[in-house]
Amino acid sequence: MKLNSPKNFLTAEWRYLAMLNYEVQPAVLAPFVPADTELDFWNGKTFVSVVGFLFQNTRVRGIPIPFHRNFEEVNLRFYVRRKAHDGWRRGVVFFKELVPRKAIAFVARKFYNENYFTLPMSHRIGKSDQEIKSVSYAWWFNGIENFLKIETHGTAQALVAGLLQEFIAEHYWGYSRQRDGSTIEYRVEHPRWRIWEIPRVELNCDVAGLYGAKFCEFLNRPPSPSFLADGSEVNVFAGAKL
Repeated sequence: MKLNSPKNFLTAEWRYLAMLNYEVQPAVLAPFVPADTELDFWNGKTFVSVVGFLFQNTRVRGIPIPFHRNFEEVNLRFYVRRKAHDGWRRGVVFFKELVPRKAIAFVARKFYNENYFTLPMSHRIGKSDQEIKSVSYAWWFNGIENFLKIETHGTAQALVAGLLQEFIAEHYWGYSRQRDGSTIEYRVEHPRWRIWEIPRVELNCDVAGLYGAKFCEFLNRPPSPSFLADGSEVNVFAGAKL
């Protein structure tokens, strides 16, 4: 993993990634697919994910920003791919990304036109004998607490090829629609993560208020197989317009 490339835009650690996955009809996602990309299917199905995790030791262009190194993020995302000269590039598109610091949202909107939104947030990591037992992320929207909570089972295991968990975790590109209709593409580097099974999941979210009524049908039902990833150091490269 190369973390010293001159093209690096951001380096950080992403830790304790709770990934709640929901099957969604392709027609719901189609209007949001950026130019030059197409929906990425797993076994003929398309998915969105609600993902909560911790940013730690964050640096922008190698510079640590005071009071903005460690924070929570919760996002709603879906999956696309693009045919490039080196083959298919599998990537992520974000509907909305929640963070607790205004400066973080400003940078993401300025450089990538990502839909960042600032809200009060908190998290809690439950451990027993140094093993992860539970993870929760909370955010306050219109004065009401929203949250996602998960409990783990067993120990972290390697991703298994061909399963939904691998499909969700193994996307190494980001795509963002720009105001002029074009697309920004950026690469994300990290090693292959280990994951825990999560037999208990709870999502309490104002789906209509945050993401629109079109997602209520999907996000208000139990998720498809979801998991907690241990996370790692990550490297986000500068974006390029397609």
